[in-house]
Amino acid sequence: MSSPIPGGGEPTPGMSIGAAPTQAEGQSFFEAAGGHEAFSGIVQRFYEGVRQDELLAPMYPDQDFDAAAERLTMFLEQYWGGPTTYSELRGHPRLRMRHQPFHVNPEARDHWVAHMRAAVEESDMSPLHQATLLDYLERAAHSMINTFDPTP
Repeated sequence: MSSPIPGGGEPTPGMSIGAAPTQAEGQSFFEAAGGHEAFSGIVQRFYEGVRQDELLAPMYPDQDFDAAAERLTMFLEQYWGGPTTYSELRGHPRLRMRHQPFHVNPEARDHWVAHMRAAVEESDMSPLHQATLLDYLERAAHSMINTFDPTP
């Protein structure tokens, strides 16, 4: 499957990634997949799992899950064609740079993907939207790996 990002690399804020086959003409993936409620629900379920995860939870400064959830929600909404609030407040996503301070090895990636997969699969999104979203999230998680050292 080809990357939805022209030339590969990181997403550009507000970029259009195309429409899934079941979307109405002119409707963004964000709108077709359920809008803010859908993305916010996924992120909330995701962080419920992360809070209980002995590997991932310590990566969040001061256990600040609410702020992290807000940032992830804004990022996902913007990436998929929703409001551009993320870039207005935080600038370019610079995902790899923002994750560089954290020990993101394959084990951490696998934990992250497992929590995200569970959250997406519990959503009310159509199976096509779930598959499209998970494809992107899994590829993004792979690109965040910055070490192959074991978890300290």
